Amino acid sequence: MKKIILSFSIMLLVFSSNAQQTATLLYHWQDTTLVGSWAYDNAYNECWGLVVNGREIAIIGSTAGTHFFDVTNPNTATEVAFVAGAYTGGGVIHRDYHDFNGYLYVVCDEGSSSTLQIIDISNLPNSVNTVYDSNALFTKAHNIFIDTATAKLYACASNTAMDIYSLDDPANPILLYSYTNVGHVHDAYVRNDTAYLNCGNDGFRIVDFHYLDLLPGTAWVELASLTSYPDAGYNHSGWLSDDGTIYAMQDENHGYDVKILDVSDLNNISVLTTFNSGVDSQSMAHNGIIKGDNLYISYYHDGLRVFDISDPYNPTQTWEYDTYAPNSHASYKGAWGVYPNLPSGNIIVSDMQTGLYIFQFGTPTSIIENKLNTKAFPNPATSQFTLLNTRANTLTLYNTLGVKVKEQKLNANQNTIYKGNLANGLYFYHLNNGNTLIESGKVIFE
Repeated sequence: MKKIILSFSIMLLVFSSNAQQTATLLYHWQDTTLVGSWAYDNAYNECWGLVVNGREIAIIGSTAGTHFFDVTNPNTATEVAFVAGAYTGGGVIHRDYHDFNGYLYVVCDEGSSSTLQIIDISNLPNSVNTVYDSNALFTKAHNIFIDTATAKLYACASNTAMDIYSLDDPANPILLYSYTNVGHVHDAYVRNDTAYLNCGNDGFRIVDFHYLDLLPGTAWVELASLTSYPDAGYNHSGWLSDDGTIYAMQDENHGYDVKILDVSDLNNISVLTTFNSGVDSQSMAHNGIIKGDNLYISYYHDGLRVFDISDPYNPTQTWEYDTYAPNSHASYKGAWGVYPNLPSGNIIVSDMQTGLYIFQFGTPTSIIENKLNTKAFPNPATSQFTLLNTRANTLTLYNTLGVKVKEQKLNANQNTIYKGNLANGLYFYHLNNGNTLIESGKVIFE
């Protein structure tokens, strides 16, 4: 049965990879003076993104510490702040980041003094201020996740399998509970006290921790688990969709597929499909984030890979950019982290060997200042669709190969787009005022 599933996935990716487009590189930073790790020669690790005082900030970790960049206008992007790690040098492989309530939380997974760092980011892009730098709570953690709805920080593979801290006082975390029901929690996604746990060789768990607020330090309930599934390996990381119905999961093994799980019924979790980049038989996904209908994956040697998962049974690879030139897929090298949630729509990617990247999908432009939330209706469409709530004066329509197939002037009386002789399928539209791209989206003709 596994061979049938994998064969279907491979056929799907062979087809979809032909339709993918190459993202536009807007900015790249690399500091060749930084030392690489002794283990993998990676000078860089995780990335993150923020909006502070109206400015878009990209963050990347290195063997030296944490670097902050103002990328509001990628053409003039620059490093605006740096915080040295408590542990630095060739022994560093991992750093990880999340933010909450005006603070950036930083952990490292190596060294006896790596510590938790909490950085006040409220004055960016002018400066940052480290308000907590101590190993009193823990000396290291592999990953962290912050449930912003309930003000809790989850430290994975730290003192125990996973430790949970209250951030009611954001600059002074307090340990609430140590979760030890599995040997190891590698990464977590948490929403409203429901934790989706990627537990390495122990598989996948969904655990309800809201009881910690009712009976501090005592209670949790396991809602579901999945230890046997197609192409199961080292359960590394995952991300929940906006509507909470599907979960994208990466097993960190060379040649293993990404999984899309149906988690709408916790009594019946199932794998809807498995798929991969289609680049190499030893390709390996690292971290993924779902935003809307897209799954953004930092895919190690294959760079950035983006999949349209609007039909979770049939993911379609739509965008890519290979940040790592060598063809060998051995070891752990290439794209480590991805962050797609900047308001501009620009994508942050970190590459272990080559540093920080800012990408855009489509025609290069400066930052999109106004998100107009235009809607194409109906979508899917048959013979025509209408743009609702748009103030653009021009629409340009592209097919999945990036070829412009239609351009139309828009005004208050003309905002209906006709299919004409276009083939059925997925199209991408750009909405412009003059030469400025103000919004983009997609529409399906069927």
